[in-house]
Parts: sequence; structure tokens; C-alpha cells
Amino acid sequence: MRMAAYVALAGLASAMGMGVGAGAAQAQSSAGRYGGGFIEFLMSEAAPVAAVRPVGREPGAAPRRLQSGDRVPALLSVAAPMAAPVAAPARLRLAALPPGTGAEPVASYARPETQAIARAADPRFARQVVDFDGGQRPGTIVVDTPAKYLYLVQGGGKAIRYGIGVGRPGFAWSGLKTISQKREWPDWTPPAEMLRRRPDLPRHMSGGPANPLGARALYLGSSLYRIHGTNEPHTIGQNVSSGCIRMMNEDVIDLYERTPVGTRVEVL
Repeated sequence: MRMAAYVALAGLASAMGMGVGAGAAQAQSSAGRYGGGFIEFLMSEAAPVAAVRPVGREPGAAPRRLQSGDRVPALLSVAAPMAAPVAAPARLRLAALPPGTGAEPVASYARPETQAIARAADPRFARQVVDFDGGQRPGTIVVDTPAKYLYLVQGGGKAIRYGIGVGRPGFAWSGLKTISQKREWPDWTPPAEMLRRRPDLPRHMSGGPANPLGARALYLGSSLYRIHGTNEPHTIGQNVSSGCIRMMNEDVIDLYERTPVGTRVEVL
């Protein structure tokens, strides 16, 4: 009889839109002989029901009654979407440096715009006409090694200024020379002293765009030094050579056309 009464009561509550969970919430939290839940509620005097975390609701939040047609809240345990994989930065390709140069190590990765800047000529060393009051006669070449500029003295207190690359530490020099000969697209034969330092260098290289002497060479007296072009314009403004004075190809062509054999060269 009592069983039938409880069944009838449950059906009436369902018809009126009342949740059975309201009665269950007043029950004890410990499980009985029937394992708790709705069966325990029907079969015992004090229907104990275990505390259950409502689906789709954080602990402590107020319950929300679902109306007809409402969607059931998603489970809280749904896995978070995987983050999109991050692509590794492009590897920077660097020009090989001669062994034993003491260069600092360079990071394996760099931004593409950094690479573009590193390989471009520095605009500070672009050819231009400037004021000059050094006192030398027009037509004289003056090499300012510390500042990394070469001046071709003009009349009227002016000079044509070119950016240059000079000898690295231990290879810088100063003195007076004259241009003894000139060559267009010169061949390159490294001297014995250089080959002892760099046995990997070729014994001879014909003139051309790949030749490190560049488009023109002006030989200084009987020495091994030259004013010459380069196929590495980004090295202009640096201490990079074994004593020669390097210029951008377009600049050394301009200087070549303006200076005859016998021109005085002052290296400071």
C-alpha cells in the first residue's frame, strides 16, 4: 500500500512540473540499502540521496530550471580545443666567415627583415660631394681609415667622398703611396702570406663578378695593397680586409675614371 502511494505521489509531482530532485535534496547524503537515488526514495522512510553536481553548472551557482524546448547544458568536462601549431621561424642563411677571424657567434634564427638589412650597403657611406679643408692639392686621394671614408680632393674647398672598408685589427696601415697601375675586372692571386693564413683560398681567380677584387683595382706602388671594388657591398664601413681598401663597385669605377696612374694617395 505504501509503495502504491509513493508511486502515485511521484506521478502527480511530475504532472505538475515539480522536480523530484527537490525532495531528494532534503534527504540524507549517505547511501542506504538500495544505493540511494530515486529507488531509495521509493523503498525507504527517509530516502537518502547522494549529493550530485548539476551538469553544466559550476559549484555554488544557482540552479536553473529548464523549460520545454530548452537545450541541455553541455558537460563541463568537454576538452578545450587544441591550439593551432606555431610555425618555426625561417632559418637565416649566413655568409661563411673565414676560420680564425674571432667573429662572435650569430643566432641560428633571425627575422627576414633583419637579414635584408644586414646584406644592404649602409646609406651613410654613399658617394657625395662634401666640404673639405685638408690642404691637399686637387686630384689627391686621402684615405681616412678611422672614419672609413676616401676623399678625392676637388677645387674650391670640395671633395668627393666615398665609403670604404679597411683593414681589420692587425692589418691597418698608414703612409704615402702613388697609383702604379690600374686594372678593369682584375684577376686575383692571393699572396703567399695570405695563403699561409688561409690555405682554403684559391691559388688564382679570374676577374669577374665573383672575384673579391670587384670591377676595378688601383694598385698602390710596389706594395700588395690596392684600392679595389667588392662583391660584398655590405662590408663597406667595416674593418674587414687584409690591408686593401675596398669600395662599392660603382664607386671604384667612378674613382678609376677620375684618377690617372701617378695619383698621390695619403692613407691616414
